[in-house]
This record gives sequence, C-alpha cells and structure tokens, in this order.
Amino acid sequence: MTDQSSDALPMFSGFDIDLFKSGTHYHIYNKLGAHIIERDGVRGTHFAVWAPNAQEVSVVGNFNGWNRQSHPLTSRSDYSGIWEGFIPNIGKGEYYKYFLRSNNGYEVEKGDPYATHWETPPHTATVVWDLDYQWNDSAWLEKRKAQHALTKPISVYEMHIGSWRRAHEEEGRFLTYRELAAELPEYLNYMNFTHVEFMPVMEHPFYGSWGYQLTGYFAPSSRFGTPQDFMFLIDALHNAGIGVILDWVPSHFPTDEHGLGYFDGTHLYEHADPKKGFHPDWKSFIFNYGRNEVKAFLISNAIYWLDKFHIDALRVDAVASMLYLDYSRNEGEWIPNQYGGRENLEALDFIREFNNAVHTNFPDVFTVAEESTSWPGVTNSTSNGGLGFDMKWMMGWMHDTISYFQNDPVHRTHHQGQLAFSLHYAFSEKFTLPLSHDEVVYGKNSMIDKMPGDPWQQFANLRLLYGYMYGHPGAKLLFMGSEFAQRHEWRHDFSLDWDENLNPAHTGIQKLLKDLNALYQSEPALYENNFSPEGFEWIDNQDGVNSVMSWVRKGKNEQDDLIFVGNFTPVVRNNYRIGVSKPGFYQEIFNSDDLKYGGSNLVKLEEQESFPIPKHSKVHSLPLTLPPLAIVVLKYVRAFDWL
Repeated sequence: MTDQSSDALPMFSGFDIDLFKSGTHYHIYNKLGAHIIERDGVRGTHFAVWAPNAQEVSVVGNFNGWNRQSHPLTSRSDYSGIWEGFIPNIGKGEYYKYFLRSNNGYEVEKGDPYATHWETPPHTATVVWDLDYQWNDSAWLEKRKAQHALTKPISVYEMHIGSWRRAHEEEGRFLTYRELAAELPEYLNYMNFTHVEFMPVMEHPFYGSWGYQLTGYFAPSSRFGTPQDFMFLIDALHNAGIGVILDWVPSHFPTDEHGLGYFDGTHLYEHADPKKGFHPDWKSFIFNYGRNEVKAFLISNAIYWLDKFHIDALRVDAVASMLYLDYSRNEGEWIPNQYGGRENLEALDFIREFNNAVHTNFPDVFTVAEESTSWPGVTNSTSNGGLGFDMKWMMGWMHDTISYFQNDPVHRTHHQGQLAFSLHYAFSEKFTLPLSHDEVVYGKNSMIDKMPGDPWQQFANLRLLYGYMYGHPGAKLLFMGSEFAQRHEWRHDFSLDWDENLNPAHTGIQKLLKDLNALYQSEPALYENNFSPEGFEWIDNQDGVNSVMSWVRKGKNEQDDLIFVGNFTPVVRNNYRIGVSKPGFYQEIFNSDDLKYGGSNLVKLEEQESFPIPKHSKVHSLPLTLPPLAIVVLKYVRAFDWL
C-alpha cells in the first residue's frame, strides 16, 4: 500500500495555499484532485479544483446521474481560487467531471486536471482512483542513488507503447502494460539497451498525436491499463536493470473542451492573447508560465512521475518552442519581451525552476532537453546561468549524419567535413545522439530506406552508420524498429514488422545493435569521458579522397583506448595506414562487415602489428585492410616482446 502520511492528506493548510500561490508547491497533487479518504468514520472522496473565476462548481458523475445541482463544491475563503468538498460513499472507479459556471455565464463540464485515471478515449470523464501499489524495485533505486547515470553507458530504446507489438490474435488490439511487462524487459536485456524511453504515456484524447497532445497530465493512458498496471511495467523494467525515461510535454496542450483550455471561463492555464497563448503549428494552447499556479501544476506534475511512478528521467519535448516568443511565427505575430527581445523570459524561469526542483528532490534522476537551436548553456547548471538540463538531443549531429549517409558514396568525397563537423561542438553541451521517431515518419523513409545503393549496400551503410554513432561521443538513442531495419516507416496504428526478422539481413542489423550496445557497456573508453574532449582525438578526418575517417575514443586509463576506422565507400582499402601512439599489437574487437551481421566477412581475427613507419604525426603506424562500407574498432593488446 502507498503510505498515507499526514502531509499527504488532501487538507489545505495556510502553508499549502501560500506555496501554491507562489508556484512552489511541488506536491500539490497530494491536495488537488480526487482523494479517497475517511472523514468522521465515513469513507468517501475529497474533491478539490482550482477555478478562481468560477461562480459555481459542482461534481457530476454516474453516481448522481450527472446532476449539476446534486453535489456542489465550496469556494475557500482564502482567495486561493480553490473549490473543494467531501462526498461520502464515493470510491474508486466512479466516473466524474467538474461542472463550472463562470462569472461571465460560461458553462462547461471539465475533466479533473489532477486526476490520476481517465476513461478510455474517446470517452472523456475522469475516474476516482488511488495509487496503492507494493513496489519491488528497492534494489534498483539504491543502485540509482549510488552512481550518477551520466557516468555510465546510456543507450536508449525509444518506443511508442501502442505500436511496439499488437495482439494479432485479437485483430491487433493494444498490448496492456502488464503484457508489455512480460515481453519488453526481456527484449531490452537481450538487445543490451540500458534505458527505455516511452513517448508520452499521459492520457491524450487523440491517439494520432502519439501522446504529445495531453489532457490527463497525471494519468497514464487507460488504453493500456490502470495506473497500477503501468507501475507494474516500470517495476518489471527496474528489476530487469532497465531505466525508464518518460517524454514530458510542458510546452502546449490541446483545445479539447474537456481539457485545460478556457478552464473556468477564462484563459486560466494558457495566455489569453493568441500571440502568446496559441501554437500555430500544433493548433494547441501554450501554458502561461508567468502564472504561479500554472508553474505549480507543471512542476508538481514532473515531480509526481518521479515520486509515484519511480521514473528515472524526463525528456522534455519541444524546448525550443518554449524559449522563443517568435517560434514558428512571422513578424507581427508575436509579442516581444519587456526588453524588446524574442526570448521567453517567463519560460526560462520556469525551465530553470523545473530542473532545480527535480534535482533537489531527486538528485539521482536526470533530465533531457529536445532543443533544436543553438541556445547556449542548455546543460549548464542554473547557478552558472544555464537551463539546468543534464543532456540535450544533438539535433545537428542527426541532421548532418543522415544527410551525409543519403549521399551516394561516389559523392561523399565532397562531404567529408559534414560528417566531421559535429566534433567542433560535441563538448559544448552534454549530448544524446538521437535517431528518433521524428526521422522515420511523414515521408522521411525508414532508416534502411534512407540508405543509398542496392540492398546489400543499404544494409552495409546502415551498419556503418550505427557503428559510427556508437563511436561518436554522447549517449545513444534509437527508435523502435530501427534496430532491425524495418522497411516501413513507423505507423502508429500497426505493430512493428517483426516478421522481417526472418530475413537474415534484418537479423544481421539486430545482432549488430546488440553487439554495439554490449561493446558500449564493456569498454570504458566509450563512456567514461563521454561528455569531455579528453575522451576523443582525431587520427585523420581529412581523407576525403578515400572517404575514410579515423579517431580514438579515450578512457581514463590509456590501455582502454579504442581506435575507430570507417570506410564510407564500397571500395576495399588495402594497406591503409593509420598512425598509432603505442607500438605493439592491436586486436580488431568489432567489425561491421562481419558475416554474422550480413557483411562480406573481411575481418581480421589475428593480432595486427604496428611498424615504425611515421603517419599522422606518429612514429608508428598500422597497415589495415578496410572492408567496404564498414567500420572497424581496434584495441591495443600488448607491446613487442623486445620492448
């Protein structure tokens, strides 16, 4: 059972109200919403909702025939704008909404903004529920506290719960959270991923929004089960050693009448002026970050998922849209800040406060920004003027890399700098390399179909791309289906095409990703200095004539260093020489051209000896045979016997 401590009871003290009105009540979800309690020996539900401009508020539901006069709430006398009331004999599973009549005569029935459970869409009622659950992940949480995640490998499997697998025997229905718990942890362990990132699981009315248009910020979608079922899935993942990242969307929300928009007959959660309060691309409302109660709603929501659901990280969606007042707007369609600039100062304050609150309450949890511009200091601490995120998606790397690989190899000689450019800024922030869902939808093609050439070259190119990705500094993220080179673009209404794994070429890609993840976790050079220039050194990034690039990934100990050499053409390069710092013998520990991955098997099983032939400003060099469209990884194994 969940502990019901005295401070968790839904009774408002003056201190609660002061914190809420100041925007700093980060556990307001324990007070607002519907809470099952016992009062004067009678069990029932305490309802509380923030609606400062309402003239009348009542609870309507199946228990009173949706009668708007049956169960009115009382406005508190402390000018908090909170309406509350206790209804006896109302318990878990009751459907309800709030009926609000505004001072301006507007009437509406709204879902509870703080509800922990909702009806399954297209139905729109909220559901009285509890969060009782017996967790079994204490060992995971203790381990999480003992070591900061960024000091270890972070390899993320991004997925959409509704389309990972479907129950084919039942006309493709969704798998439930509990059914996923029986399959997903085992698969992620098999593939050696360290984390799973769920696209937004919070309740959303339109399935086709992929969860990015939320109405139920505090409720996992009932399409897949109850809150306890989602807890069970997280528990299973933690017990399998898998961290859980949630996509979180504080940037905008949909205009559905039962949601947050125009909540009490006024623009309560959103800005009233559409130049600040309406997103032109997504046709959705934008939160008013300058309103303290809205800040409390959002930050307490972030804390809620970490507190009640043991989430390990939050990835914040569309940060750029929050930072800039002119985001996706033409001249005259936006309002400058008080200094005449385009920066959203209220959003900046909110983002910093969010990160401070998360890191203060959960210092072992990390946050990730999807921020697509060059805003400075996204991963700098707030005390140093940064935004306070732990990592940022490296969108520039993603765009340049995909663009480079889409070139026919014969033209790559002219684009060598495009692939090397990311290392000019790779350590300006702490980056995640994302090959996400956004890259395999809307006519952009699947990862395999982005690759040029005949089918063999396509698969070789994809193996090369993944090998290059894992050799590049930064955490890794790959969207589901890309790990076995699904041919179709991602389709949210269907399962992934798992039957493609019957094809050896697709199985080869899957084996490659499995082994790259294992290499990432077993070789300290790939993660110890992941966010530091001390962890990387070019050998040669200028050989555009051969379209070959070579570099060193460095750990804290020199003996852990790894050499990466990529041949970005289908031409075998014989006797290709690279300079090495240490004379002796080197072993090939990974080769994307291996037959087990679908390659031509131009691999070197024996140790390779360096020679005292200067190259790349080094006294010794290694003569290599570079397989076509492939990347090889070498490691120093021993010195010459005579040294």
